[in-house]
Amino acid sequence: MDERFSVFPITEEEETQERTSRQDSGSKKKKKKTCITANVTNCKYDLVRSSLEAVNIFILKEESISLQAAYLFWFDSVVPMEKFQEMKAYQRINHFPSMGEICRKDYLARNMAKMHRARPTEFNFVPRSWILPSEYNLLQVYAQDCRKKKRKFPTFIQKPANGAMGNGIQLFRNAEKIQPCEQTIVQEYLDKPLLLDGYKIDLRLYCLVTHCDPLRAFLYKDGLVRLSTEKYVNPTEQNMDQMFMHLTNYSVNKQNEKFERHSDYDRGSKRSIKSLLIYLKNSGYDTATLWRNICDLVVKTLIVVSPHILHSYRMCRPGQAPHSDSVCFEILGFDIFLDRKLKPWLLEVNRAPSFGGDEKIDRDIKGGVIRDALRLVNIRASDKKRNLANQKAEAQRRLLRPSQSRLSTGNLSTSAQRRFIINRRKEELKEKLGWVRKEAAREEYEDANLGGYARIFPCHDRTQRERYTSLLSDAFQLFLQSKSAPFQKNIIDHYRAHNEDEILDLIEQCEAEEGIPPTKSKPLSSMPLLTPPPRSSSRRYSDQSSSSSSSS
Repeated sequence: MDERFSVFPITEEEETQERTSRQDSGSKKKKKKTCITANVTNCKYDLVRSSLEAVNIFILKEESISLQAAYLFWFDSVVPMEKFQEMKAYQRINHFPSMGEICRKDYLARNMAKMHRARPTEFNFVPRSWILPSEYNLLQVYAQDCRKKKRKFPTFIQKPANGAMGNGIQLFRNAEKIQPCEQTIVQEYLDKPLLLDGYKIDLRLYCLVTHCDPLRAFLYKDGLVRLSTEKYVNPTEQNMDQMFMHLTNYSVNKQNEKFERHSDYDRGSKRSIKSLLIYLKNSGYDTATLWRNICDLVVKTLIVVSPHILHSYRMCRPGQAPHSDSVCFEILGFDIFLDRKLKPWLLEVNRAPSFGGDEKIDRDIKGGVIRDALRLVNIRASDKKRNLANQKAEAQRRLLRPSQSRLSTGNLSTSAQRRFIINRRKEELKEKLGWVRKEAAREEYEDANLGGYARIFPCHDRTQRERYTSLLSDAFQLFLQSKSAPFQKNIIDHYRAHNEDEILDLIEQCEAEEGIPPTKSKPLSSMPLLTPPPRSSSRRYSDQSSSSSSSS
């Protein structure tokens, strides 16, 4: 027989192997790993791109970019409000709306002045400021009062309200020479700085805000010390134009031929904050208190802006529940001045700090700031599918469950009205228990992935937390006066520390009043168990803990 027409029978064993190989190849296709992608078309920094790749985030090419293609969007500039509204629940963007309330110099001065009037002893870390032209007369009155009291004439520094990199800054010894220009701010010059090797310095620290509803913030434990390039002398009429002596901006001083670049972090015109703290500690200064004061300054500044960004965020993201994952995060650059007594003063806040890598110290510190921030933000490849499933489940829940808020209790009997009120209270407690457990799980993840960051809010110290909550309450009342009192009360309640056992006891009381026997051996079936139970409260959790955590 011709070999072209010969038939070789396939054995049963070979057929089984072929079927198995087809199934294996099909399963491999199904188990293809989803990549986390980033859109960086609006970012100019190579350090951001390399940091994204370091944490396994794939950068999309420009020709393949679409709205749904990316998990992460990185912008160097201000983001339009429409972009926040377009974001899907599984996506992240590196800015918050209305953060300009502390990042524009005139807005920062205005908001800090309001909080200073409400809490003068707490908000005394910003130099005396005047917004021009509206407060020009107040500036002249202050300068005249200083003359009448025979004080040493203060020096004033004038800055563009929305400027950066030291552009347009001028110094004046005589306030009458200051022109009431539009969109400018005047501050009293701090003329008693802490000197390092005879040079004036300021600190650039990096703060990460991951949530605003409620607020969660972290401070990087290192940063940059920026030195002027001319030895400091007290300001006089003759040296008003010597910007290399009075200003510490890197963009200004790098133009001076005396600018010194060095590979060591404790030498040169740009140094690390850790090296400064070691130097101060060896010189006998209390660096632990200094760092606490810096953290306190950063938290209070965020407290001032919290009502603004929360209101704008809820306007852009209607229907998003509190304590849910935020689509926004932001890395802020805080510029802080130290005086001779080591008191920190806030100079300005940058919502788009430079991530250029001109020197090794920049690449090391700024790279760590970005990489550790991305880990804390916790973008997961499974977020897209999980959010779609949650949307479907939420839609079904709304369809199947009647809205109790719309039910009328006027025609119900006394016992039925009482049962209705108890049931509504129980639902509120269940909701609170849900987000308390969610916050506990979030803190557990953060503590394991802090890297170079330290959480500064919410803080672990209960007394300090209550103090900040009181300041937050004042800020919400001051900046959101148009909102109702229950609205403000509900927001502040999210910031207070809550005990899970106390909430469970209150739920059991509600069930007892309804006539339902208490179930102390297992948690409520409708509430997810997000964190392992403490040993003291193991009576409340049993065989349902694993199934509840998986469902959450």
